[in-house]
Amino acid sequence: MVNDAPEHRLFAAIYDPATAVAERTILRPHRKYLATDLGDSVLDLGAGTGAMFPYLSTTDGRTLHAIEPDPHMRQQAIEKAAELGLDIDVSEAGAESLPYADEQFDTVVASMVFCTIPDIDAALAEVSRVLKPGGEFRFFEHVHADGWRGRIQNLAAPVWRRLAGGCHLNRQTVSHLTASQSFDVLELERLDFGITPVWPFVRGRLRKRRSG
Repeated sequence: MVNDAPEHRLFAAIYDPATAVAERTILRPHRKYLATDLGDSVLDLGAGTGAMFPYLSTTDGRTLHAIEPDPHMRQQAIEKAAELGLDIDVSEAGAESLPYADEQFDTVVASMVFCTIPDIDAALAEVSRVLKPGGEFRFFEHVHADGWRGRIQNLAAPVWRRLAGGCHLNRQTVSHLTASQSFDVLELERLDFGITPVWPFVRGRLRKRRSG
């Protein structure tokens, strides 16, 4: 059997040390944004090494799930959950084929993950499927820039993708998120920060439409 799961051992090993300062400073408020007023059932879509885990809790009976297809990232996420005493099931599934029931979650969060998902539209369809009607999809992503920054992204993209765990610098992520007929846009904010070529970011909230 061919293993199609991504494996980026070196990238997984250096990710936490490389992002430690950013996690303590500029990324903290955006992770808090994703984790504010969560529902009773939550899915972290692409946990990586578990960067969202410190902001999540199982208080009041909340259930937590996460997916991470890269085995090296996933192992770090499992270890981080254990360090935090967090009861969270971390699956090896990819975002395009979620191992969960229809309408299982109140909230799905994605933090800097859509740049690596091979099929964005398939992943969004799966997010819609597992969300309850009226449930929220919250995201924080770096996206394609305009002007000279965008040109640098286009030039750097092939090498960056190989070195940075499959990350696509120049994805038009926002157009995919806002074009989905399954969601209403509650919030969408462009954030002009980062270090070129990882600039700018967007964050926002989509709500799954209720049938009828």
